[in-house]
Amino acid sequence: MGEYLSLFVRSIFVDNMIFAYFLGMCSFLAISKSVKTSIGLGAAVIFVMTLTVPINWLLENYILKPGALSWLGPQFASVDLSFLSLLIFIAVIASFVQLVEMVVERYSPALYNSLGIFLPLIAVNCAILGGSLFMQQRAFPTVGHALTYGFGSGIGWALAIASMAAIRERMKYSRVPKALKGLGIAFIITGLMAFGFMSFSGLAL
Repeated sequence: MGEYLSLFVRSIFVDNMIFAYFLGMCSFLAISKSVKTSIGLGAAVIFVMTLTVPINWLLENYILKPGALSWLGPQFASVDLSFLSLLIFIAVIASFVQLVEMVVERYSPALYNSLGIFLPLIAVNCAILGGSLFMQQRAFPTVGHALTYGFGSGIGWALAIASMAAIRERMKYSRVPKALKGLGIAFIITGLMAFGFMSFSGLAL
C-alpha cells in the first residue's frame, strides 16, 4: 500500500507533468485564464489519463513488447510489435478523448463552448501521451501501478492548471508592467510555481 501511495504522491508533486517536464503547456497557458474552465479541462485530463495509462500498460505487456504474445503459444514468443507502441497509444488516447468530447458536448454545452478547440486537442496533448510513454519507460510491474500513476499524473496536471488560473484571475487586479502582460507574466508565474513544486522532491516517500 505504501508503494502505491508513494507513486501517487510523486506523480502529483514531484513528477508533475507541467512543472517537472513542462508537458501540455499549450492548453495550460491558453485555458488557465478562468478557474471554471480550467477545472473542466483538468477533469477531462484526469479521466483520460486514468483510463488510457492502464489500458496502454495492458496492451504493452500482453501484445506489444517482445515476447508479449507468448500467452497465445510458444510459436508467438519471438514476435515483437513494439514498433507499433506509439501508434497504438495515440489511438487509445484519441478514442477516449472522442468519448469525453461527446459527453461534455451533450451534458455541458457551456463548458464545451468555453474549452473550444482545446478539448479535442487533448488527443495530441503531450502530457497525456507522456503518461503512457513514461509508464512504458519505467516498466511498472502491475496494472495497479499504471492506474495509480495515470490517476496521480492527471490530478497533478489538473492541480497545476487550476492553481495557475486562480493566480491569473487575481492578476487582473494587479499592476503588471505593460511589457509583461499576458503570456509574459504567465511564463514567469509558471517558472516560480515550478520552483515551488521542486521542493517536494526532497520528501522521503
